[in-house]
Amino acid sequence: MTSAKDGAQVTRVTIVGVGPGDSGFLTLKGKQAIEEADLVAGFETVLNVIRPFAKKAELCSMAYRNQEEVLDYAVGKAKEGKSLVVCAWGDLNVSAKELLDRVRRRVDHVELVPGISSVQIALSRSGISLEDTVFITLHRRDGAGSALEELVHYLMDGGRNVILLPRPYDLMPAGIAEGLIKEGVPGDRGMTVYQRLTHDDEQSWSGSISECAAITTEFSDLSIMVFDRPAST
Repeated sequence: MTSAKDGAQVTRVTIVGVGPGDSGFLTLKGKQAIEEADLVAGFETVLNVIRPFAKKAELCSMAYRNQEEVLDYAVGKAKEGKSLVVCAWGDLNVSAKELLDRVRRRVDHVELVPGISSVQIALSRSGISLEDTVFITLHRRDGAGSALEELVHYLMDGGRNVILLPRPYDLMPAGIAEGLIKEGVPGDRGMTVYQRLTHDDEQSWSGSISECAAITTEFSDLSIMVFDRPAST
Protein backbone atom coordinates (compact mmCIF):
# COMPACT_ATOMS: atom_id res chain seq x y z
CA MET A 1 0.00 0.00 0.00
CA THR A 2 1.06 3.64 -0.22
CA SER A 3 1.26 6.30 2.47
CA ALA A 4 2.18 9.96 2.39
CA LYS A 5 5.47 11.23 3.77
CA ASP A 6 6.47 14.88 3.30
CA GLY A 7 4.06 15.09 0.39
CA ALA A 8 5.47 12.03 -1.41
CA GLN A 9 3.80 8.65 -1.75
CA VAL A 10 5.66 5.81 -0.02
CA THR A 11 4.99 2.25 -1.17
CA ARG A 12 4.97 -0.32 1.65
CA VAL A 13 5.00 -4.12 1.43
CA THR A 14 4.99 -6.75 4.17
CA ILE A 15 7.07 -9.92 3.71
CA VAL A 16 6.07 -12.92 5.85
CA GLY A 17 8.07 -16.04 6.61
CA VAL A 18 5.49 -18.84 6.64
CA GLY A 19 7.56 -21.51 8.39
CA PRO A 20 8.85 -24.86 7.12
CA GLY A 21 5.56 -26.30 5.88
CA ASP A 22 3.09 -26.99 8.68
CA SER A 23 0.79 -23.96 8.89
CA GLY A 24 0.84 -24.36 12.67
CA PHE A 25 4.31 -22.80 12.61
CA LEU A 26 3.00 -19.59 11.02
CA THR A 27 3.27 -16.81 13.62
CA LEU A 28 0.17 -14.97 14.78
CA LYS A 29 1.54 -11.71 13.37
CA GLY A 30 2.17 -13.34 10.00
CA LYS A 31 -1.32 -14.88 9.96
CA GLN A 32 -2.87 -11.49 10.75
CA ALA A 33 -0.97 -9.77 7.94
CA ILE A 34 -2.16 -12.41 5.46
CA GLU A 35 -5.77 -12.21 6.64
CA GLU A 36 -5.83 -8.44 6.19
CA ALA A 37 -4.01 -8.27 2.82
CA ASP A 38 -5.61 -7.32 -0.48
CA LEU A 39 -2.97 -9.30 -2.39
CA VAL A 40 -0.69 -12.15 -1.33
CA ALA A 41 2.22 -13.14 -3.58
CA GLY A 42 4.49 -16.17 -3.31
CA PHE A 43 5.53 -19.40 -4.94
CA GLU A 44 2.61 -21.82 -5.37
CA THR A 45 3.92 -24.28 -2.78
CA VAL A 46 4.13 -21.43 -0.26
CA LEU A 47 0.65 -20.15 -1.10
CA ASN A 48 -0.71 -23.63 -0.43
CA VAL A 49 0.35 -23.22 3.21
CA ILE A 50 -1.34 -19.87 3.75
CA ARG A 51 -4.34 -20.29 1.44
CA PRO A 52 -6.80 -20.99 4.31
CA PHE A 53 -5.96 -17.61 5.85
CA ALA A 54 -6.07 -15.51 2.67
CA LYS A 55 -9.84 -15.50 2.30
CA LYS A 56 -10.17 -11.97 0.93
CA ALA A 57 -6.86 -11.63 -0.90
CA GLU A 58 -6.05 -11.95 -4.58
CA LEU A 59 -3.40 -14.69 -4.75
CA CYS A 60 -0.46 -13.97 -7.05
CA SER A 61 1.33 -17.26 -7.72
CA MET A 62 4.98 -17.08 -8.76
CA ALA A 63 7.37 -19.51 -10.40
CA TYR A 64 11.10 -19.02 -11.00
CA ARG A 65 10.45 -18.21 -14.64
CA ASN A 66 7.91 -15.42 -13.99
CA GLN A 67 8.62 -14.06 -10.50
CA GLU A 68 9.79 -10.69 -11.85
CA GLU A 69 6.56 -10.20 -13.80
CA VAL A 70 4.36 -11.31 -10.88
CA LEU A 71 6.14 -8.96 -8.48
CA ASP A 72 5.80 -6.10 -10.98
CA TYR A 73 2.04 -6.71 -11.09
CA ALA A 74 1.62 -7.09 -7.32
CA VAL A 75 3.75 -4.06 -6.46
CA GLY A 76 1.87 -2.08 -9.09
CA LYS A 77 -1.33 -2.81 -7.16
CA ALA A 78 0.40 -1.77 -3.93
CA LYS A 79 1.30 1.57 -5.53
CA GLU A 80 -2.43 2.00 -6.27
CA GLY A 81 -3.16 1.69 -2.55
CA LYS A 82 -3.73 -2.06 -2.14
CA SER A 83 -2.11 -3.88 0.79
CA LEU A 84 0.42 -6.49 -0.38
CA VAL A 85 1.98 -9.37 1.51
CA VAL A 86 4.77 -11.43 -0.07
CA CYS A 87 5.28 -14.87 1.49
CA ALA A 88 8.44 -16.98 1.62
CA TRP A 89 9.36 -20.35 3.08
CA GLY A 90 10.76 -20.57 6.58
CA ASP A 91 12.36 -17.56 8.20
CA LEU A 92 13.24 -14.49 6.16
CA ASN A 93 16.67 -14.20 7.75
CA VAL A 94 17.83 -17.67 6.67
CA SER A 95 17.46 -18.21 2.92
CA ALA A 96 15.11 -15.59 1.45
CA LYS A 97 17.69 -12.94 0.53
CA GLU A 98 17.11 -13.08 -3.23
CA LEU A 99 13.35 -12.62 -2.85
CA LEU A 100 13.82 -9.84 -0.30
CA ASP A 101 16.19 -8.04 -2.67
CA ARG A 102 13.69 -8.31 -5.52
CA VAL A 103 10.94 -6.75 -3.41
CA ARG A 104 13.18 -4.06 -1.94
CA ARG A 105 14.21 -2.89 -5.41
CA ARG A 106 10.57 -2.15 -6.18
CA VAL A 107 9.24 -0.45 -3.02
CA ASP A 108 10.17 2.27 -0.55
CA HIS A 109 9.63 0.37 2.69
CA VAL A 110 9.53 -3.32 3.62
CA GLU A 111 8.22 -4.70 6.90
CA LEU A 112 9.60 -8.15 7.73
CA VAL A 113 7.60 -10.66 9.75
CA PRO A 114 10.06 -13.47 10.59
CA GLY A 115 8.96 -17.09 10.71
CA ILE A 116 10.22 -20.44 11.95
CA SER A 117 12.99 -21.95 9.84
CA SER A 118 13.77 -25.55 8.95
CA VAL A 119 17.09 -24.94 10.71
CA GLN A 120 15.28 -24.48 14.03
CA ILE A 121 13.20 -27.60 13.43
CA ALA A 122 16.29 -29.62 12.49
CA LEU A 123 17.99 -28.50 15.70
CA SER A 124 14.96 -29.68 17.65
CA ARG A 125 14.80 -33.02 15.85
CA SER A 126 18.54 -33.59 16.36
CA GLY A 127 18.61 -32.47 19.98
CA ILE A 128 21.55 -30.14 19.36
CA SER A 129 22.04 -26.47 20.22
CA LEU A 130 22.71 -23.62 17.83
CA GLU A 131 25.50 -22.55 20.17
CA ASP A 132 27.37 -25.76 19.26
CA THR A 133 26.56 -25.57 15.54
CA VAL A 134 27.77 -23.84 12.39
CA PHE A 135 25.09 -22.95 9.83
CA ILE A 136 25.96 -22.81 6.12
CA THR A 137 23.62 -22.26 3.18
CA LEU A 138 24.13 -23.01 -0.51
CA HIS A 139 20.97 -21.16 -1.54
CA ARG A 140 22.91 -18.16 -2.83
CA ARG A 141 23.61 -18.91 -6.47
CA ASP A 142 26.71 -16.70 -6.58
CA GLY A 143 28.37 -18.00 -3.43
CA ALA A 144 28.27 -21.80 -3.52
CA GLY A 145 32.00 -22.24 -4.04
CA SER A 146 33.06 -20.32 -0.95
CA ALA A 147 30.28 -21.92 1.09
CA LEU A 148 31.47 -25.41 0.14
CA GLU A 149 35.02 -24.45 1.11
CA GLU A 150 33.67 -23.26 4.45
CA LEU A 151 31.81 -26.56 4.87
CA VAL A 152 35.00 -28.57 4.27
CA HIS A 153 36.88 -26.36 6.74
CA TYR A 154 34.44 -26.87 9.60
CA LEU A 155 34.04 -30.60 8.94
CA MET A 156 37.79 -31.07 8.97
CA ASP A 157 38.07 -28.99 12.13
CA GLY A 158 35.50 -31.21 13.86
CA GLY A 159 34.83 -28.76 16.66
CA ARG A 160 31.11 -28.24 16.08
CA ASN A 161 28.03 -29.70 14.48
CA VAL A 162 27.30 -28.35 11.00
CA ILE A 163 23.88 -27.66 9.51
CA LEU A 164 23.81 -27.22 5.73
CA LEU A 165 21.01 -26.07 3.46
CA PRO A 166 21.63 -27.73 0.06
CA ARG A 167 20.69 -25.93 -3.12
CA PRO A 168 17.68 -27.59 -4.76
CA TYR A 169 18.36 -29.80 -7.78
CA ASP A 170 22.03 -29.07 -8.54
CA LEU A 171 23.74 -29.18 -5.11
CA MET A 172 21.94 -31.96 -3.28
CA PRO A 173 22.98 -34.31 -0.43
CA ALA A 174 24.49 -37.26 -2.35
CA GLY A 175 26.53 -35.04 -4.65
CA ILE A 176 27.68 -32.87 -1.76
CA ALA A 177 28.74 -35.96 0.22
CA GLU A 178 30.71 -37.28 -2.76
CA GLY A 179 32.46 -33.94 -3.12
CA LEU A 180 33.35 -33.88 0.58
CA ILE A 181 35.07 -37.24 0.34
CA LYS A 182 37.09 -36.01 -2.64
CA GLU A 183 38.19 -33.06 -0.50
CA GLY A 184 39.47 -35.41 2.18
CA VAL A 185 36.65 -35.24 4.72
CA PRO A 186 36.48 -38.59 6.58
CA GLY A 187 33.76 -40.75 5.05
CA ASP A 188 32.76 -42.19 8.43
CA ARG A 189 31.55 -38.81 9.74
CA GLY A 190 27.96 -39.21 10.89
CA MET A 191 25.17 -37.18 9.29
CA THR A 192 21.41 -36.92 8.93
CA VAL A 193 19.31 -35.65 6.03
CA TYR A 194 15.87 -34.32 6.92
CA GLN A 195 13.34 -34.00 4.11
CA ARG A 196 10.14 -31.93 4.10
CA LEU A 197 10.32 -31.09 7.79
CA THR A 198 6.89 -30.64 9.47
CA HIS A 199 5.04 -31.82 6.33
CA ASP A 200 2.82 -34.90 6.55
CA ASP A 201 5.38 -36.86 4.50
CA GLU A 202 8.44 -35.77 6.52
CA GLN A 203 11.35 -38.22 6.30
CA SER A 204 14.85 -38.53 7.73
CA TRP A 205 17.90 -40.58 6.78
CA SER A 206 20.94 -41.12 9.01
CA GLY A 207 24.29 -42.69 8.19
CA SER A 208 27.83 -41.77 7.21
CA ILE A 209 29.04 -39.35 4.55
CA SER A 210 30.24 -42.34 2.48
CA GLU A 211 26.82 -44.00 2.69
CA CYS A 212 25.11 -40.76 1.67
CA ALA A 213 27.42 -40.41 -1.35
CA ALA A 214 26.28 -43.85 -2.57
CA ILE A 215 22.56 -42.98 -2.54
CA THR A 216 21.10 -42.86 -6.06
CA THR A 217 17.50 -41.95 -5.23
CA GLU A 218 16.57 -38.28 -5.36
CA PHE A 219 16.22 -36.24 -2.21
CA SER A 220 13.43 -33.68 -1.79
CA ASP A 221 14.23 -30.09 -2.76
CA LEU A 222 13.15 -29.29 0.83
CA SER A 223 16.14 -31.01 2.43
CA ILE A 224 18.50 -30.03 5.22
CA MET A 225 21.73 -31.79 6.21
CA VAL A 226 23.09 -32.14 9.76
CA PHE A 227 26.69 -33.29 10.25
CA ASP A 228 27.33 -34.55 13.77
CA ARG A 229 30.29 -33.32 15.77
CA PRO A 230 32.66 -36.26 16.24
CA ALA A 231 32.62 -37.79 19.70
CA SER A 232 35.51 -36.72 21.90
CA THR A 233 38.26 -39.28 22.14
